[in-house]
Amino acid sequence: MTGLGAPNGVQVIARAAQLLRVLEVEPLGLSLTELADRVALPRSTVHRIVAALIAEGFLAAGTLPGQVVIGPVFARMATAATTELWRPVEPYMRLLAEQLGETVDCAVKDGSRVRVIHVIPTTSHTLRAIAETGQTFPLHCSAKGKALLAAHSAEAALDMLPSKLERLTPNTLTDREELARNLSEVRSTGVAYSREESAVGVSCAAIALWSAARVPLAVSVVVPSQRFDLIETKVTEALLAVRRDAGSSLSSVSDAL
Repeated sequence: MTGLGAPNGVQVIARAAQLLRVLEVEPLGLSLTELADRVALPRSTVHRIVAALIAEGFLAAGTLPGQVVIGPVFARMATAATTELWRPVEPYMRLLAEQLGETVDCAVKDGSRVRVIHVIPTTSHTLRAIAETGQTFPLHCSAKGKALLAAHSAEAALDMLPSKLERLTPNTLTDREELARNLSEVRSTGVAYSREESAVGVSCAAIALWSAARVPLAVSVVVPSQRFDLIETKVTEALLAVRRDAGSSLSSVSDAL
Protein backbone atom coordinates (compact mmCIF):
# COMPACT_ATOMS: atom_id res chain seq x y z
CA MET A 1 0.00 0.00 0.00
CA THR A 2 1.21 3.51 -0.79
CA GLY A 3 2.92 5.23 2.13
CA LEU A 4 1.58 8.31 3.87
CA GLY A 5 4.30 10.45 2.40
CA ALA A 6 3.22 9.75 -1.17
CA PRO A 7 0.88 12.25 -2.88
CA ASN A 8 -2.00 9.79 -3.03
CA GLY A 9 -1.34 8.12 0.32
CA VAL A 10 -4.25 9.83 2.08
CA GLN A 11 -6.56 8.89 -0.78
CA VAL A 12 -5.57 5.23 -0.49
CA ILE A 13 -6.25 5.29 3.25
CA ALA A 14 -9.63 6.93 2.66
CA ARG A 15 -10.53 4.27 0.11
CA ALA A 16 -9.43 1.49 2.46
CA ALA A 17 -11.61 2.98 5.21
CA GLN A 18 -14.51 3.12 2.77
CA LEU A 19 -14.14 -0.59 2.01
CA LEU A 20 -13.94 -1.45 5.70
CA ARG A 21 -17.10 0.51 6.49
CA VAL A 22 -19.00 -1.35 3.78
CA LEU A 23 -17.81 -4.73 5.09
CA GLU A 24 -18.51 -3.73 8.68
CA VAL A 25 -22.25 -4.26 8.10
CA GLU A 26 -21.88 -7.35 5.90
CA PRO A 27 -20.87 -10.14 8.31
CA LEU A 28 -21.12 -12.79 5.58
CA GLY A 29 -18.72 -10.84 3.37
CA LEU A 30 -18.78 -9.53 -0.19
CA SER A 31 -16.98 -10.36 -3.42
CA LEU A 32 -14.51 -7.95 -4.97
CA THR A 33 -17.04 -7.12 -7.68
CA GLU A 34 -19.72 -6.35 -5.07
CA LEU A 35 -17.25 -4.22 -3.12
CA ALA A 36 -16.23 -2.30 -6.24
CA ASP A 37 -19.88 -1.62 -7.05
CA ARG A 38 -20.62 -0.43 -3.50
CA VAL A 39 -17.76 2.07 -3.41
CA ALA A 40 -17.80 2.98 -7.12
CA LEU A 41 -14.12 2.13 -7.68
CA PRO A 42 -12.43 0.04 -10.38
CA ARG A 43 -12.18 -3.64 -9.48
CA SER A 44 -8.40 -3.52 -9.98
CA THR A 45 -8.10 -0.72 -7.40
CA VAL A 46 -10.27 -2.62 -4.92
CA HIS A 47 -8.20 -5.76 -5.50
CA ARG A 48 -4.93 -3.98 -4.65
CA ILE A 49 -6.33 -2.41 -1.47
CA VAL A 50 -8.02 -5.63 -0.35
CA ALA A 51 -4.79 -7.60 -0.87
CA ALA A 52 -2.89 -5.15 1.36
CA LEU A 53 -5.60 -5.26 4.05
CA ILE A 54 -5.60 -9.07 4.02
CA ALA A 55 -1.82 -9.09 4.40
CA GLU A 56 -2.17 -6.92 7.53
CA GLY A 57 -5.03 -8.98 8.99
CA PHE A 58 -7.66 -6.26 8.61
CA LEU A 59 -9.56 -8.41 6.10
CA ALA A 60 -9.79 -12.17 5.65
CA ALA A 61 -11.14 -14.65 3.13
CA GLY A 62 -14.84 -15.36 3.56
CA THR A 63 -16.49 -18.78 3.73
CA LEU A 64 -17.58 -18.53 0.07
CA PRO A 65 -14.95 -18.47 -2.71
CA GLY A 66 -13.91 -14.96 -3.69
CA GLN A 67 -15.52 -13.24 -0.71
CA VAL A 68 -13.77 -11.16 1.94
CA VAL A 69 -14.83 -10.33 5.49
CA ILE A 70 -13.56 -8.17 8.34
CA GLY A 71 -10.39 -9.79 9.68
CA PRO A 72 -9.19 -10.87 13.14
CA VAL A 73 -7.20 -7.70 13.83
CA PHE A 74 -10.41 -5.74 14.32
CA ALA A 75 -11.72 -8.22 16.87
CA ARG A 76 -8.56 -7.80 18.94
CA MET A 77 -8.69 -4.02 18.60
CA ALA A 78 -12.36 -3.94 19.60
CA THR A 79 -11.69 -6.04 22.69
CA ALA A 80 -8.85 -3.77 23.77
CA ALA A 81 -10.87 -0.62 23.16
CA THR A 82 -13.91 -1.75 25.17
CA THR A 83 -12.25 -3.56 28.07
CA GLU A 84 -12.99 -0.85 30.64
CA LEU A 85 -15.94 0.95 29.05
CA TRP A 86 -18.44 -0.82 31.28
CA ARG A 87 -16.92 0.40 34.55
CA PRO A 88 -18.80 3.75 34.71
CA VAL A 89 -22.14 1.97 34.23
CA GLU A 90 -21.49 -0.91 36.61
CA PRO A 91 -23.02 0.85 39.67
CA TYR A 92 -26.24 1.31 37.71
CA MET A 93 -26.11 -2.28 36.50
CA ARG A 94 -25.76 -3.51 40.07
CA LEU A 95 -28.66 -1.29 41.16
CA LEU A 96 -30.85 -2.81 38.44
CA ALA A 97 -29.74 -6.34 39.38
CA GLU A 98 -30.61 -5.73 43.03
CA GLN A 99 -33.96 -4.09 42.28
CA LEU A 100 -35.11 -6.64 39.73
CA GLY A 101 -33.32 -9.86 40.66
CA GLU A 102 -32.56 -10.50 36.99
CA THR A 103 -29.45 -10.66 34.81
CA VAL A 104 -28.13 -7.28 33.67
CA ASP A 105 -25.55 -6.79 30.94
CA CYS A 106 -23.75 -4.04 29.05
CA ALA A 107 -22.97 -4.08 25.34
CA VAL A 108 -21.42 -2.00 22.54
CA LYS A 109 -21.97 -1.86 18.79
CA ASP A 110 -19.61 -4.13 16.87
CA GLY A 111 -20.18 -3.75 13.14
CA SER A 112 -23.68 -4.94 12.31
CA ARG A 113 -23.84 -6.75 15.65
CA VAL A 114 -23.83 -5.84 19.32
CA ARG A 115 -21.20 -7.34 21.65
CA VAL A 116 -21.66 -8.00 25.36
CA ILE A 117 -18.77 -6.57 27.39
CA HIS A 118 -19.93 -7.12 30.99
CA VAL A 119 -22.55 -9.28 32.71
CA ILE A 120 -24.02 -9.33 36.22
CA PRO A 121 -25.88 -12.67 36.39
CA THR A 122 -28.89 -13.12 38.61
CA THR A 123 -28.54 -15.24 41.72
CA SER A 124 -32.24 -14.99 42.58
CA HIS A 125 -33.61 -17.58 40.18
CA THR A 126 -32.81 -21.11 39.10
CA LEU A 127 -34.25 -20.36 35.67
CA ARG A 128 -31.98 -17.66 34.27
CA ALA A 129 -31.27 -15.98 30.95
CA ILE A 130 -27.61 -14.99 30.64
CA ALA A 131 -25.52 -13.68 27.78
CA GLU A 132 -21.80 -14.39 28.08
CA THR A 133 -19.13 -11.70 27.86
CA GLY A 134 -17.96 -11.52 24.26
CA GLN A 135 -21.18 -12.96 22.87
CA THR A 136 -22.63 -11.06 19.92
CA PHE A 137 -26.14 -10.58 18.56
CA PRO A 138 -27.47 -8.94 15.40
CA LEU A 139 -28.33 -5.29 15.98
CA HIS A 140 -31.81 -5.61 14.49
CA CYS A 141 -33.20 -8.35 16.73
CA SER A 142 -31.77 -7.68 20.19
CA ALA A 143 -33.00 -5.07 22.65
CA LYS A 144 -29.42 -3.90 23.18
CA GLY A 145 -28.88 -3.57 19.46
CA LYS A 146 -32.12 -1.70 18.90
CA ALA A 147 -31.35 0.66 21.77
CA LEU A 148 -28.01 1.52 20.11
CA LEU A 149 -29.58 1.84 16.65
CA ALA A 150 -32.21 4.21 18.02
CA ALA A 151 -29.42 6.47 19.31
CA HIS A 152 -28.91 7.49 15.68
CA SER A 153 -31.17 9.05 13.06
CA ALA A 154 -33.54 6.76 11.18
CA GLU A 155 -31.44 6.91 8.02
CA ALA A 156 -28.12 6.37 9.82
CA ALA A 157 -29.52 3.45 11.81
CA LEU A 158 -30.69 1.57 8.71
CA ASP A 159 -27.32 2.21 7.03
CA MET A 160 -25.67 0.29 9.89
CA LEU A 161 -27.55 -2.88 9.01
CA PRO A 162 -26.64 -5.57 6.47
CA SER A 163 -28.57 -5.71 3.22
CA LYS A 164 -30.45 -8.81 4.41
CA LEU A 165 -31.77 -9.02 7.97
CA GLU A 166 -31.25 -12.51 9.38
CA ARG A 167 -34.26 -14.28 10.91
CA LEU A 168 -33.31 -16.06 14.15
CA THR A 169 -36.79 -16.82 15.50
CA PRO A 170 -40.40 -16.49 14.28
CA ASN A 171 -40.50 -13.11 16.09
CA THR A 172 -37.43 -11.58 14.39
CA LEU A 173 -38.15 -8.36 12.51
CA THR A 174 -36.72 -8.76 9.01
CA ASP A 175 -38.72 -6.06 7.22
CA ARG A 176 -36.73 -2.81 7.23
CA GLU A 177 -39.82 -0.58 7.27
CA GLU A 178 -41.26 -2.48 10.23
CA LEU A 179 -37.93 -2.24 12.03
CA ALA A 180 -37.77 1.51 11.30
CA ARG A 181 -41.19 1.95 12.94
CA ASN A 182 -40.00 -0.06 15.94
CA LEU A 183 -36.88 2.11 16.28
CA SER A 184 -39.00 5.26 16.08
CA GLU A 185 -40.97 3.97 19.06
CA VAL A 186 -37.73 3.30 20.94
CA ARG A 187 -36.62 6.90 20.33
CA SER A 188 -39.95 8.09 21.71
CA THR A 189 -40.08 5.90 24.81
CA GLY A 190 -36.37 5.52 25.56
CA VAL A 191 -36.58 1.74 26.02
CA ALA A 192 -36.03 -1.03 23.45
CA TYR A 193 -37.51 -4.52 23.73
CA SER A 194 -36.81 -7.93 22.28
CA ARG A 195 -39.54 -10.45 22.89
CA GLU A 196 -37.98 -13.70 21.72
CA GLU A 197 -36.56 -11.97 18.63
CA SER A 198 -33.02 -13.34 18.97
CA ALA A 199 -33.68 -16.50 21.02
CA VAL A 200 -36.84 -18.42 21.81
CA GLY A 201 -37.62 -18.25 25.52
CA VAL A 202 -35.60 -15.08 26.18
CA SER A 203 -36.92 -11.52 26.41
CA CYS A 204 -35.00 -8.34 27.09
CA ALA A 205 -35.38 -4.60 27.65
CA ALA A 206 -32.57 -2.09 27.14
CA ILE A 207 -31.58 1.57 27.24
CA ALA A 208 -28.68 3.40 25.62
CA LEU A 209 -26.32 5.66 27.56
CA TRP A 210 -23.26 7.65 26.57
CA SER A 211 -20.12 6.66 28.43
CA ALA A 212 -17.69 9.31 29.66
CA ALA A 213 -15.59 8.40 26.58
CA ARG A 214 -18.57 9.39 24.40
CA VAL A 215 -19.17 5.80 23.32
CA PRO A 216 -22.82 4.68 23.32
CA LEU A 217 -23.45 1.72 25.61
CA ALA A 218 -26.53 -0.46 25.91
CA VAL A 219 -27.58 -1.58 29.39
CA SER A 220 -30.14 -4.37 29.31
CA VAL A 221 -32.15 -6.60 31.60
CA VAL A 222 -32.38 -10.18 30.33
CA VAL A 223 -35.31 -12.31 31.51
CA PRO A 224 -36.78 -15.73 30.67
CA SER A 225 -39.92 -14.98 28.64
CA GLN A 226 -42.22 -16.81 31.03
CA ARG A 227 -41.33 -14.22 33.73
CA PHE A 228 -40.99 -11.15 31.51
CA ASP A 229 -44.68 -10.34 31.09
CA LEU A 230 -45.13 -10.32 34.87
CA ILE A 231 -42.33 -7.81 35.51
CA GLU A 232 -42.17 -5.83 32.25
CA THR A 233 -43.59 -2.66 33.80
CA LYS A 234 -41.18 -2.85 36.74
CA VAL A 235 -38.22 -3.45 34.38
CA THR A 236 -39.21 -0.52 32.19
CA GLU A 237 -39.60 1.85 35.12
CA ALA A 238 -36.23 0.80 36.59
CA LEU A 239 -34.45 1.31 33.26
CA LEU A 240 -36.03 4.72 32.74
CA ALA A 241 -34.97 5.73 36.25
CA VAL A 242 -31.35 4.79 35.46
CA ARG A 243 -31.58 6.64 32.16
CA ARG A 244 -32.82 9.73 34.01
CA ASP A 245 -30.50 9.56 37.01
CA ALA A 246 -27.24 8.40 35.43
CA GLY A 247 -25.50 11.51 36.73
CA SER A 248 -22.63 13.66 35.51
CA SER A 249 -20.40 10.82 34.26
CA LEU A 250 -23.08 9.52 31.94
CA SER A 251 -25.92 11.03 29.98
CA SER A 252 -28.90 9.66 28.15
CA VAL A 253 -28.41 9.39 24.43
CA SER A 254 -31.31 11.71 23.73
CA ASP A 255 -29.71 14.41 25.86
CA ALA A 256 -26.31 13.96 24.21
CA LEU A 257 -27.46 14.07 20.59
